[in-house]
Amino acid sequence: MSFTVDVDITRRFEVSCPFNRVFDVLADVPESVSHFPNVEELVDLGDNAYRWEMEKIGIDRFSIQTIYACKYSNDREKGWVKWTPVKGVGNGLLKGKWTVKALDEGRTRIDLATSGELGVPLPGLVKMLVAPFVVREFNGMVDQYVKNLTKTFEKKARKEKS
Repeated sequence: MSFTVDVDITRRFEVSCPFNRVFDVLADVPESVSHFPNVEELVDLGDNAYRWEMEKIGIDRFSIQTIYACKYSNDREKGWVKWTPVKGVGNGLLKGKWTVKALDEGRTRIDLATSGELGVPLPGLVKMLVAPFVVREFNGMVDQYVKNLTKTFEKKARKEKS
């Protein structure tokens, strides 16, 4: 007995950091993921594919651990980093894309778009209660991820100026 929860997230933000510094962090999957909250482990599956194992959320028998894998690719010239789901790994399927655009020499705009589904191993009867909680938690983690990345980008830019 389980059900799926659909997630669809977009974020746009600007940072005072040059394009190449931003792109380098986002294209380096372990570096980028180190900014994402509640990651218990990131496992390198080879061939630029990684399995994300998130910390459990919830309490007792109502706890959920999300595990999924993605294969990553990037194109610096076009300014994107993409990920596609690796099927058959874990209980989630996520895809997405970073789009990075230099606004000027020292400012960069970053767009994040990610979507997919997360399997929740609980009875379907609780879906109406649990699904909004899962979506809210995922959105909160993405918001914290953006804050953490922004702090890193702006710190890198300050170091570069000194």
